[in-house]
Amino acid sequence: MTRVLVTGATGFVGQALCQLLVQRDVSLVATSRSVPPPSFPCQHFLVAPLDSGANWSVALKDCDVVVHLAARAHVMKDSASNSLAEYRKVNVEGTRHLALAAVKSGVKRFIYMSSIKVNGEETTGAPFRFDDIPAPQDPYGVSKLEAEEALIEVAQGTGMELVIIRPPLVYGPGVKGNLASLSSLVRKGIPLPFGMVNNKRDLVSVNNLCDLVFVCLSHNKAAGKVFLVSDGMPVSTKQLVKLIALGIGSRARLWPVPVCLMSSMARLVGKGKLTDRLFGDLQVDIDETREQLGWQPPYPVEDEFIRAFRLKS
Repeated sequence: MTRVLVTGATGFVGQALCQLLVQRDVSLVATSRSVPPPSFPCQHFLVAPLDSGANWSVALKDCDVVVHLAARAHVMKDSASNSLAEYRKVNVEGTRHLALAAVKSGVKRFIYMSSIKVNGEETTGAPFRFDDIPAPQDPYGVSKLEAEEALIEVAQGTGMELVIIRPPLVYGPGVKGNLASLSSLVRKGIPLPFGMVNNKRDLVSVNNLCDLVFVCLSHNKAAGKVFLVSDGMPVSTKQLVKLIALGIGSRARLWPVPVCLMSSMARLVGKGKLTDRLFGDLQVDIDETREQLGWQPPYPVEDEFIRAFRLKS
């Protein structure tokens, strides 16, 4: 039986992935920098920080595959005086250290959860592809690209198989950040001025993402590849509000305000980057993922939004 180490196991994606792997009878070891909640599904758990001094020998013992989710997460307002250096310390050097330890322990495959931010922040016309020239725009994206490059160097020098996955925004039950803020406004019935926003942005549900990771554990065509992933159906901000309302079980209240007017007002008050995310495009071409792995997103978008935003009774 394949034995898998999942780092970052108590994170948003990590908990969902560990739940899936346990359900599918995968032998699992999980690590995180924090103690797991009582409901955590994996019995073999170790607290392990992601840094260049960590001792991974116990966690990696007898493991065939590493799924590396742990990272210094992207934050909108980073308080660190040198944020790129802080990202590099964890996301690059910590990842390199883990990969070298994995090689030493005989790990056969290393699956790295990167980010679509390696490709860039938005698309104009053509969607992002797996073979685009990387163009990260912020310290987090730069650190993710440098981590990919470090892993490629380790893999080429040792023969350990490397799989890189670049997801866009991930959503699901318990999601935080901008989607949680937006869902709170929808839940309160506050009218939102997005009725004329017809942009196209790809997202991926945590369940679709975890299903792809499961496929990559053993698929012979996954080795040495970069895979982009999404739900396969881009949505506008207007559609996003409607999907959140569907999940909540309420009606979306949308006002038809011209995008150019909202953009101008936002830039006047220093919120230009927010408008890029609300009104800009970010499309992802997953044809290579489909063709190489024979994979399709198994969970429909509407079902995933209902699962993500419905209130538990």
